[in-house]
Amino acid sequence: MIKVKEKYYRLLDLVRIVSCFAILFYHIGILKGGYLAVCTFFVLSGYLGVVSGFKKGKFSFKDYYLSRLKKIYLPLFVVIGLSIVAVLFLTNFNWINLKPETTSVLFGYNNFWQLNANLDYFVRNVTSPFMHFWYIAILLQFELVFPFAFIILKKIGEKTKKFIPCILLFICAVLSYLLFYKTMKDGNIMNAYYGTFNRLFSLLFGVLLGFIHTYYKPLVIKHKIISKIVFILYLIGLIVMFFLIDSNSFLFNYAMLIASLITIRLIDYGTITINKKKKVDKLISPIAKTCYEVYLVQYPVIFLLQDIKMNNYLRIFLIVLITLLVASIIHFSLNISKKVKLKKVRIALSIPIVLISFFGMYKYVIAKDYTEDMKKLESDLSNNKELIEQKQKEFLENQAKEQEEWEKFLENSENDEKELEKMVKNLRVVGVGDSIMELAVKDLYNVFPNGYFDAVVNRTDHSAYKILKDLESRGALGDVIIFNLGTNGECSASCKEEYMKIVGNRKLFWVNATNPDYASFNPNLIEFAKKHDNIYIIDWISVAKEHPEYLIYDKVHPTVRGCKVYADTIYKAIYNVYLDEYRQKKEEKIKEHEEHEKNKITFIGNDLLSSIYENLNEKYDNKKFILDNEFTYEKLDSLINDELSNNVVLVFDKTFTLDDKQYNELLNKLGERNIYIVNSNDNKVLVKDNIHTIKFDINKYLLFDKIHISDEGKKELSKSIEDVLK
Repeated sequence: MIKVKEKYYRLLDLVRIVSCFAILFYHIGILKGGYLAVCTFFVLSGYLGVVSGFKKGKFSFKDYYLSRLKKIYLPLFVVIGLSIVAVLFLTNFNWINLKPETTSVLFGYNNFWQLNANLDYFVRNVTSPFMHFWYIAILLQFELVFPFAFIILKKIGEKTKKFIPCILLFICAVLSYLLFYKTMKDGNIMNAYYGTFNRLFSLLFGVLLGFIHTYYKPLVIKHKIISKIVFILYLIGLIVMFFLIDSNSFLFNYAMLIASLITIRLIDYGTITINKKKKVDKLISPIAKTCYEVYLVQYPVIFLLQDIKMNNYLRIFLIVLITLLVASIIHFSLNISKKVKLKKVRIALSIPIVLISFFGMYKYVIAKDYTEDMKKLESDLSNNKELIEQKQKEFLENQAKEQEEWEKFLENSENDEKELEKMVKNLRVVGVGDSIMELAVKDLYNVFPNGYFDAVVNRTDHSAYKILKDLESRGALGDVIIFNLGTNGECSASCKEEYMKIVGNRKLFWVNATNPDYASFNPNLIEFAKKHDNIYIIDWISVAKEHPEYLIYDKVHPTVRGCKVYADTIYKAIYNVYLDEYRQKKEEKIKEHEEHEKNKITFIGNDLLSSIYENLNEKYDNKKFILDNEFTYEKLDSLINDELSNNVVLVFDKTFTLDDKQYNELLNKLGERNIYIVNSNDNKVLVKDNIHTIKFDINKYLLFDKIHISDEGKKELSKSIEDVLK
């Protein structure tokens, strides 16, 4: 907020508030394009820094850095300390990265730390309360360098021409955006998003605008009403982008530039009128002043509430409410000056907040740094990389041959359990996993010598899609797929469904996580597996609980012994599934044969049956037809033997004449078979549970000879038989 005596720029405060809530709603999952509001804050930061620097006349490095410490670093320090206390005492989260991650935030290089840790900002899994502090890192880096750049540019403007620093800033901003664009085109989305030099263009555009406004007048329409309308239109355009452009949009490469340019125009029109304070400003001004604290607080609040079981709408309401409340309290308690209202109350409130923050910092200081342990782990993982690449190559080379052998093997219905064990060991298994799988890759290849394993450190749940798609495109996707994903982050149910489209009818074995980044992963996996018959959960958790010595200090990665048990556990799970299927197929074949025999249908009849033969032949597969236009009692009696099927359908027209006694004798000889009778002669047949009369009014469809039936009658008779046989 820019103050000019008792006047201020209300519209700039409005832009800050809209952008602040856009980011909050993006983090909650409501606004898919809310991340663009960060560009707005970058532009505002650069602009306000220049305007403030020119306004003070003689620039003081000391005053500038003290001001930044108070306004930016002090609230950050407090939120970090409070967040550490909250996470350690209110959750069961195993925060291994507490030390290095907090250090990266405190020293302003969190954006680079997140890049090194392969954290994806656009995956809406909150695996840390500090994921949003990449922005603060870039801001701190800018604030550290800005005074020097400002003094140099100002002197250039004074010694030469005023347009020179403007041109230099414009060139630097364009170069920064081109770097961002190229990095995006190369597919390095997170490098583009987190990189300081990639994101510098928004800040530089703000600095450029500050110099232009100082040296020249804004290029705007100065009509009071029209300027407000134009401002509103720009603001609406920015808000529409917040709603529509997500990280997967084809406009993503340009969206941040567009958002930055729109912000420039909003500042242009927002600063041409200096507003007198009104009653509405009593609401707008305090909210605008608290925007920074709202940004700091929101992710820790989201992190703390994410695993609590509650209605999602209630969760969103609580996140917004608690975020605004905590941010307001922090802002109120930390802003203490001689002229401030309620000074004693602020001091009293700040004391416990600062004490808790320092306690959090104490926990940070005494926390163990697992960096060296992780490096050793990475070294162990890298040793397996060559082996993985070699086995992958062998797998692809032998794909066609193995496929042929596998198909032949499946055709052999006489496999016993020993052959089954050999078959499982030689399965074309494809494994996709993180560091857990990578550590055990040697043991996995011992168990599955023909397997293909692709495992890397910090791989998240959502990142397997590209690997599966690549293997599928090359026809190299195995018959069995193993996932060891979820420890480093879980993708949504819709994301998992995309995996299942590629998996198809293949078997997917998913290893559950012993200590995932958030507690909902394993329950969500169980629920998801219920929806798919071809997903099998490998219960590594139970093995690890029974033998904690199989895991190292982080309760995630297996020991040397644990790697072997891990591989054996996967093998046993796959073997047991195939064993169950093998035994089930045996039983199914017996049942199938019995069911096949049970469902056989024998159609016996004369011309009436012949007339509907085509319809019945197309409708039933497991059928037999006995046709004779000169059927007699004796002929029909001779057909009744043990080989006659379980279901018998008698379809005779009026030319087949038997008295009731003969008819019922034949029915008795058929025994307990299911008997279906089209009784054209209206014989009085036995009343038994296994005897069913097919109602068909043949007289209605008789042709002129009073024997045969019309085409319509054929259709109706066929339908009547079908309805009863169902």
